[in-house]
Amino acid sequence: MNVLDTRALNRATLARQLLLDRADLPVLDAVAHLGGLQAQEPQEPFVGLWSRLSRFDPETLSNLLTQRDVVRMHLMRRTVHLVTADDALAWRARHDGMLRQRVLGTYRRELDGVDLDELTAAGLEVMADEEPRSMSQLARALAERWPDPGPRALGELLIAALLPTTQLPPRGLWRTKGGARYALLSSWLGRSIDPAAAPGTDPVGEALVRRYLTAFGPAASADLRAWCGLAGLPKAIAAMRERLVSFRDERGRELLDLPDLPRPDPDTPAPVRFLPAFDNAILGYHDRSRIIDDAHRGLSVAGERVVLVDGRVSATWGVDDDTVVVTPLRPFSRADRAGVAEQGGELASFLSGDASDRVRIAASPR
Repeated sequence: MNVLDTRALNRATLARQLLLDRADLPVLDAVAHLGGLQAQEPQEPFVGLWSRLSRFDPETLSNLLTQRDVVRMHLMRRTVHLVTADDALAWRARHDGMLRQRVLGTYRRELDGVDLDELTAAGLEVMADEEPRSMSQLARALAERWPDPGPRALGELLIAALLPTTQLPPRGLWRTKGGARYALLSSWLGRSIDPAAAPGTDPVGEALVRRYLTAFGPAASADLRAWCGLAGLPKAIAAMRERLVSFRDERGRELLDLPDLPRPDPDTPAPVRFLPAFDNAILGYHDRSRIIDDAHRGLSVAGERVVLVDGRVSATWGVDDDTVVVTPLRPFSRADRAGVAEQGGELASFLSGDASDRVRIAASPR
């Protein structure tokens, strides 16, 4: 098999993630292409799409939320993701077992002895009136019948696992703050969730493999699992094996890919890009060495916003008084600083509504 070194994988990731060249795509198509965006911090997807699209208007994403074309929901890895309505309906049942296992793994002691079928039925009965509720409101409605788990465990089990729910606007709208209120996904969208596949088949699993490789490949099966959290995809991969191509990375792992997708020359220039907190370009892999050094791996799970320079995580960033503040993680050349300053100024303008283009870059570490 051909060996793809770290730089080759980096450029492939940037191309698939729309970070090598900003794409001229409608926002809905971009969300679909990326397989959703991690979105537990409600404003972060706006930066993620700004960095990827050539003409991104944040109000377009807000409108997609209010028009119910995209939704915010617990899905991959039991984290809140922004996904298209079509993907939400198609994928939710396939994630059901994983969502339950992860909540039960966190609250095993508190939830011991709870009959999940009874609790699900009771939760559906409460939510049947289609009134939006917070997690704590739903838990309180059932606390008299199930007092032992406590509201946190009971609420998370219902909202993140047992009931297919979605977070409602205004949460997730541009420059808008709002608490998390939930409705049943099928009620909000006016369409039923796709049922689970017949035993022995996994069409959604195969679709997830295709979609993942389109946006993240070439990648190993462990990377796929790290993205979606699903353990039962080897059969889907096996069913697709003849339609895939294989490579090796420098560690000897087998990497899978779809045959006709971009794998740019490793020497392709990579522009500076600012990524939001928890961006899947980093979190969507088990082996993240293609984009972030092992020494900085913890940044990706700590919620730090990062800057890509030459395609790799090279700085963190934040905002202070409409000024984008960049803290390098390695020495910057003069060209690096110029590229970061240019993109940082454009980001400051985007975030402030053109009120400021200020950027401040801290001294590079020695």
